Amino acid sequence: MGGLKASLLLLPAALAAPAAQEPAPILAHAVTPEGRPILLRFQFKKGLSAEGKALPRAFLAKGTDPSGWVPFDGLSPDGKRWALAALFPADQWRGEEVRHVVRHPDVESVWTLAALFTGHGQNYDRLMAENPDLPEKLREGDVWRIPRTLLSASLGGTGRTPGRSHPEDDLDDEARVATYRGLLSFGDDAQGRYAAYRLRKGEALYSSVVIRYTDRVDPKGVNELAERIAQRSGIGDVRVIQPGQLIKIPIAFLADPFQPEGSSELAEEREVRAEVRRTARVEAGPRLKGVRIVLDAGHGGVDPGARANGLWESDFVYDIAMRVQRLLELETEAQVSSTIRYPGLGFKARDEIRVPSRAAEILTTPPFAVDGESPSAVSVHLRWVLANDLFVAFRRAKGDAQKTLFVSFHADSLHPSARGSMVYVPGAALVPASFSLGTPAARRVVEAKRSAQVAFTGREKLQGEARSRQFSETLLKVLQAERIPVHANRPIRNVVYRGRGKWVPAVIRYSAGATKVLVEVANLTNEDDAANLRDPEFRERYAAAVVKAIRAYYRT
Repeated sequence: MGGLKASLLLLPAALAAPAAQEPAPILAHAVTPEGRPILLRFQFKKGLSAEGKALPRAFLAKGTDPSGWVPFDGLSPDGKRWALAALFPADQWRGEEVRHVVRHPDVESVWTLAALFTGHGQNYDRLMAENPDLPEKLREGDVWRIPRTLLSASLGGTGRTPGRSHPEDDLDDEARVATYRGLLSFGDDAQGRYAAYRLRKGEALYSSVVIRYTDRVDPKGVNELAERIAQRSGIGDVRVIQPGQLIKIPIAFLADPFQPEGSSELAEEREVRAEVRRTARVEAGPRLKGVRIVLDAGHGGVDPGARANGLWESDFVYDIAMRVQRLLELETEAQVSSTIRYPGLGFKARDEIRVPSRAAEILTTPPFAVDGESPSAVSVHLRWVLANDLFVAFRRAKGDAQKTLFVSFHADSLHPSARGSMVYVPGAALVPASFSLGTPAARRVVEAKRSAQVAFTGREKLQGEARSRQFSETLLKVLQAERIPVHANRPIRNVVYRGRGKWVPAVIRYSAGATKVLVEVANLTNEDDAANLRDPEFRERYAAAVVKAIRAYYRT
């Protein structure tokens, strides 16, 4: 790993235009080996790029367009090495490791370092494990060690981009969960009963134990439970765990599919799985004729939803929903409606989303403005009320009740190790036998007078979860085939767990649709997911994949 000479001159911060509420990007003058001056740009959460017009051809990866700013991934191995040496001149490139000196702590992060030096931000936990004495919050002057075994091949290392490394990754949901269960054993110690798991090579406590085997996915819940499990397992530092380490997971924290034999939770899980196998798939006519679809986009108006990495949930998932609606209306004969509309935008998609939209309305009669004058739960409930009213009208017009589909689009803010889409289905055990919306504000709309009450038999609850799981499986397979990231550990879930409570989101808990899902398109705290969601081409690809999945689900 020989060195490449480069020089650097940082520009004054005043010359770097900062993004809203983000550190100013670092703009730097560097010099190529041929003596050409060139500008580098290092941005918070976005990484490193180089001014393309003066880059030597040898510094460009094959097929890279040199016009404008060339992203780090568009550089050749020599170009990457040169750019890193130019931006971080104090770094030491040794035979078996790189010693990186933190120079821009406001812009650098462990994730960014992992992306630049190892080839993928998902290696952040492995990078932290190699530097157990350093805090996750970077400090100027700290020296981070990147061993050759973790350094990307393009930089002279032997590290590999994380990917599918275990055989269960290619299985369907039921088989994958069964495989995960087979990796557990059960035991007792002085603190009570636990499930035992042996950590495999390349796995981390956060993602491969907590997120996989419990229903925790939010950052606070994952971190707290990881620390608790580490203490129970005699682990001093969760970042330094060797393969083969025995992990003890207290039974109380296990998700239903992993509860011990004889438990009621496991019995209910198996009953649902059996129902999925028994349930025949519904077939629709050509171009989805005879299918009723209601689309929903979470949050909106004064409620932007989750926020992270410079993005917010509402506008971006609304954009995807509108793209799905447009494609369904253009390519199929399905009856399609949206529960929500942004008055200043209508049902249009946008390539650029710069600021949160301040107005949104649920399309009841009259429209219910999501304007903060009523508790947020009112607009949440009116979504399923409106959808159910549309489904009732469809059935009264001789429509097939089994051909009703409700899809709600969201984006989550989970532990940053989680990446890709997840789908929530209505867990039969948490769907009530009956419910009536009694909120006074809801009585102003016509639909609430007709469809604010629901009732489900035990059979209907099982069928609702079974059909929703079938659709979720179809959707995830299409996303993977289209190279759209999917959550690595149990991407189909029937419960949301936050704090000490668990529930099913109201929009699918009370939905009368035969099939109902809440799709978490992306994890905003994951930088790669955030970059995807920001890209209009990704949002269009995602919408197309959803439409393709709907077609496949109804076997058209």
